[in-house]
Amino acid sequence: MTAVPAARRLYLLDDNADFRATAKWWLSGAGYEVFDFEDARLALDALKALAPEEIARACLLLDVRMPVMSGLQVHDELIACGVTGAKARPALPVVYMTGHGDVPLAVKAMEKGAVTFLEKPFQDSALESALARAFELGGAPARADLAVAVGEPAEPPCLEYARRLATLSRREVQVLEGVVDGKISKVIARELDISTKTVELHRSHVMAKMQAESLVHLTRMVVARRVS
Repeated sequence: MTAVPAARRLYLLDDNADFRATAKWWLSGAGYEVFDFEDARLALDALKALAPEEIARACLLLDVRMPVMSGLQVHDELIACGVTGAKARPALPVVYMTGHGDVPLAVKAMEKGAVTFLEKPFQDSALESALARAFELGGAPARADLAVAVGEPAEPPCLEYARRLATLSRREVQVLEGVVDGKISKVIARELDISTKTVELHRSHVMAKMQAESLVHLTRMVVARRVS
């Protein structure tokens, strides 16, 4: 992993103690100052107490599925109190983590302004890339959120994403839309009046043409309109 600038903080919220211990060990060794939490309320109290200059050099690694409060609920509260979101200045970058590969949750996370969505177990390079993007934001909201906030059009998709998307047939695009909506193949087949086997074939073509490693990876690309 590349060297980390001094004083960059990571707040890790995950109810799995083993995962937190491993992640904290690795991230601390990489040069980050890591604060880990099992309890969502304690994490929220700590994040709400951050001064603006602390938010500007911090990032939240947030588990999606947790008891008492889900990651999405934690994110909502942080938006409501002005720690992150389109109106926050600066805004705390949020990177979601999940071991379930839940596509609808991935969409909701990205719609809330998450930097990205990582599926456990993730490779070190994927986490490094996500953190690099988070800190590139410099505490500002993601471009898509900023565009909505100021009434500007959203930034266009990256050229490579657009190139990959253009290789899909009309039917493959319809299947892609269904997959990103979280629909199972049987539902997509019924809506498109085709067989489930045909849907599965189109799904495999979509994954290959979009060069997606998983459904969560595919969802990240579609929602963010980026290939990373």
